[in-house]
Amino acid sequence: MAAMEAVKYVWEGAIPLQIHLHQSEVTTLPPPPPALILAPRIGYLPLLLPHIKPYFSSTLPPGVDTIWFDYKGLPLKWYIPTGVLFDLLCPDPQRPWNLTVHFRGYPGNVLIPCEGEDSVKWSFINSLKEAAYIINGNCKNVMNMSQSDQVELWNSVMNAGNLEAYLRVSSKLKLGIVEDEYSVNFSSCSTKSRQGAGETDMAGQVKTGRIPIRLYVWSVSQDFDDVEDLPEVESWDKVSYINQPLEIIIEEGRYFTLYDAVRTLLPEYFANRPLINEELPREEGADEQNSPSEDASRNRTLEDGEVDTSGNLQTCCTSSNAEIKLLRIQGIEPKLEIPFSWVVNNLMNPERFLHICVCLKVPKVNNT
Repeated sequence: MAAMEAVKYVWEGAIPLQIHLHQSEVTTLPPPPPALILAPRIGYLPLLLPHIKPYFSSTLPPGVDTIWFDYKGLPLKWYIPTGVLFDLLCPDPQRPWNLTVHFRGYPGNVLIPCEGEDSVKWSFINSLKEAAYIINGNCKNVMNMSQSDQVELWNSVMNAGNLEAYLRVSSKLKLGIVEDEYSVNFSSCSTKSRQGAGETDMAGQVKTGRIPIRLYVWSVSQDFDDVEDLPEVESWDKVSYINQPLEIIIEEGRYFTLYDAVRTLLPEYFANRPLINEELPREEGADEQNSPSEDASRNRTLEDGEVDTSGNLQTCCTSSNAEIKLLRIQGIEPKLEIPFSWVVNNLMNPERFLHICVCLKVPKVNNT
């Protein structure tokens, strides 16, 4: 699949939603039927308000609207893209996805405040600045965007239908590209030296080795054969959220895979595992090498911006025998041996973060 074709598929991806108004907010009989709507994968749930509010407005009780959604009683974090929420919370994808909408009783103890589109836009721009800093070491191109470019960029995301406008504006930010080393190796027999992080290509774009990653991990101890048997996420406490840059290290004779990326991000689970595309057998005298980025410092970012250093990845169950039972990016379950550079170049969200949802089977550790 051509690169732009894959990006177009991602941009146009949508999830059919069946949205029910919470029964406590129904003031008419009979209650209104659920609303059916296609939600862009790259969008955010609060942006659906203009489409949903007119549908339910005649039955709402008096009060000030503060929209929020839940799935089976779990309040949904509004700043996580809709597609990521779906991938994380629906291991066995249901279509349409049944959600409940609320206009009253905002759960401030679970969700950070959201004041509609302005809050979502603020969160998006902040994420874009963070991604720019990770990629380029500064976010001045984002900070210096003209007002018209900001409006065009945000409208392209909010409407999720104008990829051309997004590409036109985002290209000015020079947020870098990742060289697809697999394609280069496959198509060229030259002895051209590998480009490292921070080098520039002929067009002046920075070829970056630092990738903004948001990883969502939940672990289970029981085994299962079918995805439909996977336990559901009933609380956000069961999801470990890792907001961390990943450095791609290009080594002679091999390419950096999706599995390498997960293993690097979760060394406590996979530190002793061999690389998935390690050349076997090795040449005589060759030594095994671990990815240098395995020892990089790792931050877990919480909602309030503090850094979690407690290692809350359920360390009581930490084991080198962890098994990836499910991995989804943009609704896709890619093979672990796929070149990570292709994943980055084709499956990133508009704010330039790559969102990865992972379910791990981790054997229980007997502490007796």
